[in-house]
Amino acid sequence: MKFALGRRILPWLTVGLLALPLLLAPPVAVAAPSLADVQVQVQLLQEEAASAAEGAQSAKVELANLSKTLVSVKQEAAVQGSTVAKLKASLGAIAIEQYKSGGLSQSLELLFSADPTLYLSAAGSLDALTRRKSLQLHRYAAAQQRLNATTLTVNDKLALVAAAQARITKQLATAQYKLKAAEILLTKLKKSDRARLAKLALMKENADHASSLKFAKSASGISGRAGVALKFALAQIGDWYVFGAAGMVYWDCSGLTMRAYQKAGVSMPHSAAAQARYGKYVPLNALKPGDLVFFGNPIGHVGIYLGNHRMVNAPHTGARVKVDSFSSWFGNERFVAARRF
Repeated sequence: MKFALGRRILPWLTVGLLALPLLLAPPVAVAAPSLADVQVQVQLLQEEAASAAEGAQSAKVELANLSKTLVSVKQEAAVQGSTVAKLKASLGAIAIEQYKSGGLSQSLELLFSADPTLYLSAAGSLDALTRRKSLQLHRYAAAQQRLNATTLTVNDKLALVAAAQARITKQLATAQYKLKAAEILLTKLKKSDRARLAKLALMKENADHASSLKFAKSASGISGRAGVALKFALAQIGDWYVFGAAGMVYWDCSGLTMRAYQKAGVSMPHSAAAQARYGKYVPLNALKPGDLVFFGNPIGHVGIYLGNHRMVNAPHTGARVKVDSFSSWFGNERFVAARRF
């Protein structure tokens, strides 16, 4: 019995002894993220904020279109309502007229009248009155049906407007949240490290600015709308990114492309997603300078292709308008489409 008990206790005792060094060992210290890691995380959050802000721009464009449609439909409903009211008043007048004429009772009296001429004359008037009422009833019913349909359309558009407004609020809140998260990351660093990181970021922007100006010279021989748009965009190199901005000092990605092609005579909305529905589709392997290139699903970034695997764009908060490398990815957003004008 003692032996059996010992066999049961021994495995537990062995496990306990083996685990003892683990319990006594000091906790493993988790290395703090390097400045390079923080820099990458901050840039990613800034890119995500820019993409969310583009979502707000897309919702703003949708809201503007819906608002125009809503005004038009409301005007149509007002006209139809006036028509229904007039037809209703007309029907009321006919009813009164028929009541005064005596209706069916008078026709029965006429039927037994000794004067056939009087009967035929009055009967003709009653028949005309009935036909007119029937026609007005038909018109009233059709007008009321149109008004009901238009009222439903108004209510539907109002719901869509409310949804678009909610998306704008949500997307802007997301953008601000991402920027706040980046700020919190930076505040966790020592003051000296924050200063060093800010200096590194500025050095990178200055280096990008210098290289962007060199790349800009390659666009001098491009003609047509593409050439005009590229020339305008490249003239903004060095301006800072601010989401929702469309010049002439600050830009976001779609604000820059909108103004660039506006200069070339092409009118487009201030939204990357909306701009992707304009122009002519271009496959990735057939890109030419001046083509708009879009990234993300949903679309969250747009730039203007410069050629030689380069594009000019307004990237994100903390960055200037610059010439960036172009590939099938921009940050975490995949290339999804290109359009030509």
